[in-house]
Amino acid sequence: MKRQFTITIYLSLLFTLPTFAQKYPVSIEPYPQRVRADPRLIIKTGYLVVPENRAKPNGRKVKLPFFFVRRPDQDSRKHVSLYMTGGPGYSTAANIDSVTYNSGFLKYGGFIAFEQRGTERTIPSLEANEVYEAIRQSYRENRNKDSLVLLAVKHARDRLVAQGVDLSAYNTAESVEDINDLRLALHLDSLNLVGISYSGGLMLSVAQIHPEAVRLLVLNSPLPAFVTYEENALKNINEALDQVFRNCEADSSAAYKGLKTRFRQYFTGLGNKKFTIRYLEKNSTDSITVHYSKQELLDAVVNRLNTAQVKSVPFVISEIVSGRHGPYVREVLDEYFAGNPSVSLAMRYSVYCSGQIAFSNRTIEAQEEKRFPWLAGYAFNDVDHPVCDCWQVRPVPKKIRTLVRSAVPALISAGDVDPWCRPSFNRQIKLGLPHAQLLILHDKGHGAGYSADGVNYLDEFMKAPLKALKPIAGKAVVDQP
Repeated sequence: MKRQFTITIYLSLLFTLPTFAQKYPVSIEPYPQRVRADPRLIIKTGYLVVPENRAKPNGRKVKLPFFFVRRPDQDSRKHVSLYMTGGPGYSTAANIDSVTYNSGFLKYGGFIAFEQRGTERTIPSLEANEVYEAIRQSYRENRNKDSLVLLAVKHARDRLVAQGVDLSAYNTAESVEDINDLRLALHLDSLNLVGISYSGGLMLSVAQIHPEAVRLLVLNSPLPAFVTYEENALKNINEALDQVFRNCEADSSAAYKGLKTRFRQYFTGLGNKKFTIRYLEKNSTDSITVHYSKQELLDAVVNRLNTAQVKSVPFVISEIVSGRHGPYVREVLDEYFAGNPSVSLAMRYSVYCSGQIAFSNRTIEAQEEKRFPWLAGYAFNDVDHPVCDCWQVRPVPKKIRTLVRSAVPALISAGDVDPWCRPSFNRQIKLGLPHAQLLILHDKGHGAGYSADGVNYLDEFMKAPLKALKPIAGKAVVDQP
């Protein structure tokens, strides 16, 4: 549990801001959560209060927490960076509990952490914890996981709708306006927009719809709103695995020679085969027999395609194809039984169903399964067509789904073993950004960051956004304008 600390709030208790071109009321209210901060810093905290659905300006409101921190010598209106975390569904505020005098983006100007609507500390917060219990039940009772999950999804939807929540109002288009409204409320000239994964694509959409609001973009492993993830997911995973296999082939040792062929043959041959394992749930004294399949075995591999664990992937694949599943399946089951309470799952459904699944072609998805039979049947996401058929939200406007064109400087980073947001996505982003530089980092996964070979490329970019970065030969490649 994160600690909470007292800070001084430099906001009036409640004030109503002028009505903007959108013709709806916007206000800021006190925010009760606390952040530890260097006492020399100037901090504002609050809830941005806006309509849940801007098409119904006098309807329900949402309250979105933020904090704005700067040093006394920094301009209160210029060179301010705004950050949201990704997901969609993760909380920004819950993961930042302290700010030091020179931490992070404070080196370059003021810093804002802003919560996406529907996440943990917003009002309302859109949770669907019954889904996690359904998954646990499926393993405990050897019942069909998909059927139980869909029942839980329906229950969550019915519960939230009964509370008056407009599920279709939690999407990228509304979040774009939330960011711009906060900028206007704080009287900021423009923003350095900082995003990771989903929020990287969200920041791109802000640049598209409100170009006047954006000074520059810093995008870490972004998922652009104009790609269709489901149609690319298996290809993405396969590309990341191929990078691992190339590393094996380049290694002078013979331990993993031919691993790519062994992997593909083994997983293609699994089909619908079932296995069993004895599993002891945390805080339980009695173990249970759990049935598992290709799904859990692929999870054990794909979940390791990250910066910290990628070097273990060849060994884990070798163990699995040799029939030694136990430790890796138990590790996957530990994650399923724990659930992921840090994700606001109902919010994730609304954003993902409206912005991705609504535009995905099932025929193309089926063709991809034939193209990569070793990955066929793999549920690579916890949001899919059946979930979205149940969730019933409106698609985002098509302007959100178009290639973003902007002249603002941008730094984009990508990890070459990222199985979700591949460098290919980032190259598509770069097509519309003539002043973008793409940093591709070797052996790094999702959330690759901006440092390699002892060089902080973010620092160089923030000091001179239009100056070409010069990578040192080794772990980084910069694709420049």
